[in-house]
Amino acid sequence: MSTFGGYFGLLRVGWVLVREGVVEALPSEGLPPSVSLAKSFVALFARRRAKTKARSDRLSKAVERLGPSYAKIGQFLATRPDVVGIEFANDLSQLQDSMAFFPMAAAKANIEGSLGRPLDELYANVGEPIAAASIAQVHPAEIRTPEGRRKVAIKVIRPGVRQRFANDISVMYLVARLQERFVPSSRRLRPVEVTQALEQTTRVEMDLRLEAAALSEIAENTAKDEGFRVPTVDWERTGRDVITMEWIDGIKMSDVEALRASGHDLNHIADTLIQSFLRHTLRDGFFHADMHPGNLFVDPQGIIVAVDMGIVGRLGKKERRFLAEILYGFITRDYLRVAEVHFEAGYVPAHHNTESFAQAIRAIGEPIHGQPAETISMGKLLTLLFEVTELFDMETRPELVMLQKTMVVVEGVARMLNPRFNMWKASEPVVGEWIRNNLGPKRILGDMQDAVKAGLKLAEAVPEIAAKTELFHQRLLAMSESGLRFDKETADAIGKSEARHSRSGRIALWLIALTLLYIAWKLS
Repeated sequence: MSTFGGYFGLLRVGWVLVREGVVEALPSEGLPPSVSLAKSFVALFARRRAKTKARSDRLSKAVERLGPSYAKIGQFLATRPDVVGIEFANDLSQLQDSMAFFPMAAAKANIEGSLGRPLDELYANVGEPIAAASIAQVHPAEIRTPEGRRKVAIKVIRPGVRQRFANDISVMYLVARLQERFVPSSRRLRPVEVTQALEQTTRVEMDLRLEAAALSEIAENTAKDEGFRVPTVDWERTGRDVITMEWIDGIKMSDVEALRASGHDLNHIADTLIQSFLRHTLRDGFFHADMHPGNLFVDPQGIIVAVDMGIVGRLGKKERRFLAEILYGFITRDYLRVAEVHFEAGYVPAHHNTESFAQAIRAIGEPIHGQPAETISMGKLLTLLFEVTELFDMETRPELVMLQKTMVVVEGVARMLNPRFNMWKASEPVVGEWIRNNLGPKRILGDMQDAVKAGLKLAEAVPEIAAKTELFHQRLLAMSESGLRFDKETADAIGKSEARHSRSGRIALWLIALTLLYIAWKLS
C-alpha cells in the first residue's frame, strides 16, 4: 500500500477507536498536557452507548468494525505486554476471535483449489461451519476408510484474507515508524521489528501446511508423555488453504462444570497442563503459544488435547537455560545469580552494575517468599521481572515475552480448574529434572559434545574459508593497484538513480523559480 494509503488507513483506525470509546478509555496518567487535552477533545465524538461499556468490550466492538485482520493484530499484541502495557494486553487477550461464517461455496472452492481434487472424491460429506475465526473457519466432515466412515475436522482459510492482511499491516508499519521517530523511549522496544514479527507470525499461520507440521512435530515430541496429545493430521487432505485432522470428542477446558460432572479430576488435569507446558518449553524448546481454554479439550479418558497450533514458540538452549536459572535463582533466593545470568546471556548491557541489578531482582523475589505457595504466580513473577529490566535498558526479547504471556494464560487456566493450584509444587518435577540434567555435571558433558561438533564443522569448512580468504586478498590487491570499480549493472543503477535525483532537482528548481516570479509579479 502507498504511503498515502497507509495514512488513510491510519485515519480510519483512529476514527473507529474514537467512535467506539477506546481512546477515551485509555489511561491518562503520564501523558503530556497537550495529549491529555487532545484525548478529552476526541472523547466528545465517542458513541453515547460506548461510554457505558468496559474498555475490553469497547475494544471488541472496534475490532469487529475494523475486520478480521485487526482481530489477529489485537491477539498478537496481547502477547506483547512489553509493547502495549500489561493492562491493555489483558484487555486485548479477551478479544474473541469469532467472526461471521463465509459461504459454503467459497469454502468448497478453497478446498478443491488447494488440494486439486473434487470435494466428493476427498470427503464422504462436509457439514456447515461450526466455528469461524479471523483467518479460517472449521467444518465437520467424514472421510471413507477401509474400516468405514471416520469423522474429521476441516479448517479452511478465509477467502481474501491474505490481501486484506497485507493492506492492514501497512498501517501497523506506519505506526511503528512514527513511534520510533517521535517517541525515542520506545526504540528500546523495537516497534518495527515487532511489526515484522507480527507479519511473519501471521503469514505462517495463513499457511495451514505449517500448522500441520507443528502438530506433527509436537505429536512426535509428546508421543511418550502421559495425559497430553494433539490431533492427528490427515496429510492427504492438507494443503496451503486447508488442513484436515482428527475430530476430537471432548469437553472444552473452559466448561469447568461439564468437566466436573463427567467425573474428571480437575486438580490432576491442572497439574498435567502446567507440567506438559513446561516440558514442551524446557525439554523440547517448542511450545503451543495459544493455549487459552477454547483451544484445550479433555477427552473421555481424561487426556488433554490441544488444538489450533497456528501460533507456536521456540526457545534455543541459551533461552531455556536462562529461564531455568531464573526460576531456580528465585526459589533459592540467589538473586545475584539471577542477575549474572542476564549479563551472561547479553540481555542487559555490560555497562550496568551487576549488584545494582541484583538489588532490583531482590525487590521482586523477597515479597514472594512471604506468601503461601499457592498464591505465587510464576507468570506474574516474569512480568515483574520484565518491568524491572526496563530500568536497565534490557532490549525486548520476543521469544521470552511470548513465553511469559503463554505461561500467564496456562497458569490462569490451571487456577480456573483448581483455585488453590500450587504452581511451584506442580512444576517442581519438570523444572527440577531439567535443572539436574542441564545445569549440573551433565551440562558440562553436553557442552563438550556441542564444542566437539562445532570444531568438526569448522574443520570441514577450513578449505572453503582458505579459498575465500585468498580470493578476497587478490581482489584487495587488484583494487589497490587499479582503484575501486563497479560492474556494469551497478554502474547503470547508480546512473539511473542520479538521473532521477537530478530530474527531481530540476523540477523543484523550476517550481521555486516560477513561485518567485509569481510573487514578484504580484508585488509589482
